[in-house]
Amino acid sequence: MFDKILKNQTTFKGGIHMGFFSRLFGAENQEEAKPMANIKLAIVYYSSGGTNYQLAKWAEEAAKEAGAEVKVLKFPETAPQAVIDATPGWKAHVEATKDVPNATLDDLDWADAYIFSVPTRFGNMASQVQSFFDTAGGLWFHGKLANKVVSAMSSAQNPHGGQEATILSLYTTMYHWGAIVAAPGFTDAVTFAAGGNPYGTSVTVGQDGKMIEDVQAAVKHQAKRTVTVAGWVKEGQAVPV
Repeated sequence: MFDKILKNQTTFKGGIHMGFFSRLFGAENQEEAKPMANIKLAIVYYSSGGTNYQLAKWAEEAAKEAGAEVKVLKFPETAPQAVIDATPGWKAHVEATKDVPNATLDDLDWADAYIFSVPTRFGNMASQVQSFFDTAGGLWFHGKLANKVVSAMSSAQNPHGGQEATILSLYTTMYHWGAIVAAPGFTDAVTFAAGGNPYGTSVTVGQDGKMIEDVQAAVKHQAKRTVTVAGWVKEGQAVPV
Protein backbone atom coordinates (compact mmCIF):
# COMPACT_ATOMS: atom_id res chain seq x y z
CA MET A 1 0.00 0.00 0.00
CA PHE A 2 2.77 2.41 0.95
CA ASP A 3 4.63 1.65 -2.31
CA LYS A 4 1.47 2.41 -4.30
CA ILE A 5 1.12 5.76 -2.55
CA LEU A 6 4.70 6.64 -3.41
CA LYS A 7 4.32 5.63 -7.06
CA ASN A 8 1.39 8.02 -7.44
CA GLN A 9 3.44 11.06 -6.38
CA THR A 10 4.97 13.38 -8.96
CA THR A 11 7.28 15.67 -6.98
CA PHE A 12 10.75 14.51 -5.99
CA LYS A 13 13.28 15.57 -3.38
CA GLY A 14 16.51 13.62 -2.96
CA GLY A 15 15.08 10.68 -4.94
CA ILE A 16 12.04 10.36 -2.67
CA HIS A 17 8.49 11.12 -3.73
CA MET A 18 7.48 14.19 -1.72
CA GLY A 19 3.75 14.72 -2.30
CA PHE A 20 2.83 12.16 0.35
CA PHE A 21 5.43 13.47 2.81
CA SER A 22 4.35 17.06 2.29
CA ARG A 23 0.85 16.15 3.40
CA LEU A 24 2.05 13.93 6.24
CA PHE A 25 4.77 16.10 7.75
CA GLY A 26 4.26 19.59 6.28
CA ALA A 27 5.89 20.84 3.11
CA GLU A 28 9.31 21.73 4.49
CA ASN A 29 9.14 21.28 8.27
CA GLN A 30 8.99 25.04 8.68
CA GLU A 31 8.73 24.82 12.46
CA GLU A 32 12.01 22.93 12.63
CA ALA A 33 13.68 25.38 10.26
CA LYS A 34 13.38 28.29 12.70
CA PRO A 35 16.65 29.06 14.57
CA MET A 36 16.42 28.20 18.24
CA ALA A 37 18.50 30.55 20.39
CA ASN A 38 19.97 29.87 23.81
CA ILE A 39 20.02 26.08 23.47
CA LYS A 40 23.16 24.47 24.85
CA LEU A 41 23.91 21.21 23.05
CA ALA A 42 26.53 18.62 24.00
CA ILE A 43 27.42 16.28 21.14
CA VAL A 44 29.24 13.36 22.72
CA TYR A 45 30.73 10.57 20.63
CA TYR A 46 32.89 7.50 20.92
CA SER A 47 34.97 6.48 17.93
CA SER A 48 37.91 4.17 17.37
CA GLY A 49 38.08 4.66 13.62
CA GLY A 50 36.57 8.07 12.91
CA THR A 51 33.02 7.28 11.78
CA ASN A 52 31.16 8.58 14.82
CA TYR A 53 33.53 11.52 15.05
CA GLN A 54 32.46 12.51 11.52
CA LEU A 55 28.79 12.09 12.43
CA ALA A 56 29.38 14.35 15.43
CA LYS A 57 31.01 17.02 13.29
CA TRP A 58 28.11 17.02 10.83
CA ALA A 59 25.71 17.34 13.76
CA GLU A 60 27.76 20.23 15.15
CA GLU A 61 27.55 22.11 11.86
CA ALA A 62 23.78 21.74 11.64
CA ALA A 63 23.16 22.56 15.30
CA LYS A 64 25.13 25.78 15.01
CA GLU A 65 23.12 26.70 11.92
CA ALA A 66 20.02 26.21 14.07
CA GLY A 67 21.36 28.71 16.59
CA ALA A 68 22.62 26.37 19.32
CA GLU A 69 25.72 26.76 21.46
CA VAL A 70 27.56 23.50 20.84
CA LYS A 71 30.25 21.45 22.51
CA VAL A 72 31.72 18.44 20.69
CA LEU A 73 33.10 16.02 23.26
CA LYS A 74 34.31 12.44 23.35
CA PHE A 75 33.58 9.69 25.83
CA PRO A 76 36.71 9.02 27.89
CA GLU A 77 38.76 6.10 26.62
CA THR A 78 38.97 3.08 28.90
CA ALA A 79 40.77 0.62 26.62
CA PRO A 80 44.37 -0.22 27.56
CA GLN A 81 46.92 1.85 25.65
CA ALA A 82 48.64 -1.35 24.54
CA VAL A 83 45.47 -2.47 22.77
CA ILE A 84 45.11 0.90 21.03
CA ASP A 85 48.78 0.92 19.99
CA ALA A 86 48.40 -2.54 18.48
CA THR A 87 45.65 -1.31 16.15
CA PRO A 88 47.09 1.21 13.64
CA GLY A 89 43.79 2.79 12.61
CA TRP A 90 42.62 3.18 16.19
CA LYS A 91 45.95 4.62 17.27
CA ALA A 92 45.92 7.10 14.37
CA HIS A 93 42.41 8.29 15.18
CA VAL A 94 43.23 8.77 18.85
CA GLU A 95 46.19 10.89 17.87
CA ALA A 96 44.17 12.89 15.32
CA THR A 97 41.48 13.75 17.89
CA LYS A 98 43.70 14.27 20.93
CA ASP A 99 42.54 17.88 21.22
CA VAL A 100 38.85 16.99 21.47
CA PRO A 101 37.91 17.36 25.15
CA ASN A 102 36.67 14.40 27.15
CA ALA A 103 33.08 14.69 28.31
CA THR A 104 32.59 15.39 32.00
CA LEU A 105 29.62 15.35 34.33
CA ASP A 106 29.74 19.14 34.30
CA ASP A 107 29.04 19.00 30.56
CA LEU A 108 25.95 16.88 31.17
CA ASP A 109 24.75 19.39 33.73
CA TRP A 110 25.52 22.34 31.42
CA ALA A 111 23.63 21.15 28.36
CA ASP A 112 19.94 21.48 27.57
CA ALA A 113 20.22 18.66 25.04
CA TYR A 114 22.51 15.83 24.04
CA ILE A 115 23.31 14.03 20.82
CA PHE A 116 25.19 10.79 21.40
CA SER A 117 26.98 9.06 18.54
CA VAL A 118 28.30 5.61 19.35
CA PRO A 119 29.34 2.43 17.56
CA THR A 120 27.63 -0.87 18.25
CA ARG A 121 29.31 -3.58 20.30
CA PHE A 122 27.36 -6.82 20.03
CA GLY A 123 24.11 -4.86 19.68
CA ASN A 124 24.86 -2.61 22.61
CA MET A 125 26.76 0.53 23.52
CA ALA A 126 30.54 0.48 23.62
CA SER A 127 31.78 -0.12 27.15
CA GLN A 128 33.37 3.34 27.20
CA VAL A 129 29.91 4.88 26.83
CA GLN A 130 28.30 2.74 29.50
CA SER A 131 31.16 3.41 31.89
CA PHE A 132 30.64 7.15 31.56
CA PHE A 133 26.89 6.88 32.05
CA ASP A 134 27.51 4.81 35.17
CA THR A 135 29.25 7.80 36.77
CA ALA A 136 26.20 10.05 36.37
CA GLY A 137 24.30 8.70 39.35
CA GLY A 138 24.84 11.85 41.41
CA LEU A 139 23.38 14.08 38.71
CA TRP A 140 20.46 11.70 38.31
CA PHE A 141 19.83 11.60 42.07
CA HIS A 142 19.59 15.39 42.22
CA GLY A 143 17.29 15.58 39.18
CA LYS A 144 19.92 17.25 37.00
CA LEU A 145 19.31 14.94 34.03
CA ALA A 146 15.52 15.16 33.94
CA ASN A 147 13.93 16.88 30.94
CA LYS A 148 17.15 16.94 28.92
CA VAL A 149 16.37 16.39 25.23
CA VAL A 150 18.30 13.48 23.76
CA SER A 151 18.91 11.93 20.36
CA ALA A 152 21.35 9.21 19.30
CA MET A 153 23.20 7.88 16.25
CA SER A 154 25.17 4.71 15.63
CA SER A 155 27.31 2.69 13.24
CA ALA A 156 28.27 -0.92 12.54
CA GLN A 157 30.14 -2.92 9.91
CA ASN A 158 27.05 -4.44 8.27
CA PRO A 159 23.45 -3.31 7.71
CA HIS A 160 22.06 -5.57 10.44
CA GLY A 161 24.96 -5.25 12.84
CA GLY A 162 22.96 -3.91 15.76
CA GLN A 163 22.64 -0.19 15.04
CA GLU A 164 18.97 0.01 16.02
CA ALA A 165 19.48 -2.14 19.12
CA THR A 166 22.42 0.06 20.16
CA ILE A 167 20.38 3.26 19.91
CA LEU A 168 17.46 1.70 21.76
CA SER A 169 19.74 0.43 24.54
CA LEU A 170 21.10 3.94 24.94
CA TYR A 171 17.57 5.34 25.09
CA THR A 172 16.76 2.91 27.92
CA THR A 173 19.28 4.75 30.07
CA MET A 174 17.75 8.06 29.01
CA TYR A 175 14.31 6.94 30.19
CA HIS A 176 15.77 6.27 33.63
CA TRP A 177 17.23 9.78 33.59
CA GLY A 178 13.80 11.25 32.83
CA ALA A 179 15.18 12.67 29.59
CA ILE A 180 13.02 13.41 26.55
CA VAL A 181 13.97 11.38 23.48
CA ALA A 182 13.76 13.30 20.20
CA ALA A 183 14.10 10.56 17.61
CA PRO A 184 14.05 11.68 13.97
CA GLY A 185 11.26 9.26 13.12
CA PHE A 186 10.19 9.87 9.53
CA THR A 187 9.89 13.64 9.92
CA ASP A 188 11.91 14.19 6.75
CA ALA A 189 12.47 12.11 3.63
CA VAL A 190 16.24 12.20 4.17
CA THR A 191 15.71 9.39 6.70
CA PHE A 192 14.77 7.05 3.87
CA ALA A 193 17.77 8.00 1.77
CA ALA A 194 20.01 7.25 4.77
CA GLY A 195 18.63 3.76 5.34
CA GLY A 196 15.34 4.41 7.09
CA ASN A 197 16.22 4.16 10.79
CA PRO A 198 13.54 6.11 12.71
CA TYR A 199 15.33 5.79 16.07
CA GLY A 200 18.38 7.75 14.97
CA THR A 201 20.72 8.02 12.03
CA SER A 202 22.83 4.90 11.57
CA VAL A 203 25.43 3.99 9.02
CA THR A 204 27.22 0.91 7.70
CA VAL A 205 31.01 1.07 7.57
CA GLY A 206 32.81 -1.01 4.95
CA GLN A 207 36.02 -2.96 5.41
CA ASP A 208 37.86 0.03 4.00
CA GLY A 209 36.59 2.17 6.88
CA LYS A 210 34.35 4.29 4.66
CA MET A 211 30.63 4.88 5.17
CA ILE A 212 28.44 3.03 2.71
CA GLU A 213 25.21 5.04 3.02
CA ASP A 214 25.09 8.78 2.46
CA VAL A 215 23.85 9.94 5.87
CA GLN A 216 25.11 13.53 6.06
CA ALA A 217 21.72 15.10 5.36
CA ALA A 218 19.99 12.77 7.82
CA VAL A 219 22.49 13.64 10.56
CA LYS A 220 21.96 17.34 9.96
CA HIS A 221 18.18 16.98 10.04
CA GLN A 222 18.40 15.01 13.27
CA ALA A 223 20.63 17.63 14.87
CA LYS A 224 18.36 20.51 13.90
CA ARG A 225 15.32 18.59 15.10
CA THR A 226 17.01 17.94 18.46
CA VAL A 227 17.76 21.65 18.88
CA THR A 228 14.21 22.54 17.89
CA VAL A 229 12.61 20.13 20.35
CA ALA A 230 14.98 21.34 23.07
CA GLY A 231 13.82 24.87 22.32
CA TRP A 232 10.20 23.87 22.71
CA VAL A 233 10.96 22.18 26.03
CA LYS A 234 12.98 25.11 27.34
CA GLU A 235 10.33 27.62 26.34
CA GLY A 236 7.65 25.48 27.95
CA GLN A 237 9.59 25.27 31.21
CA ALA A 238 9.78 29.06 31.31
CA VAL A 239 5.98 29.44 31.18
CA PRO A 240 4.37 29.77 34.64
CA VAL A 241 1.80 27.11 35.46
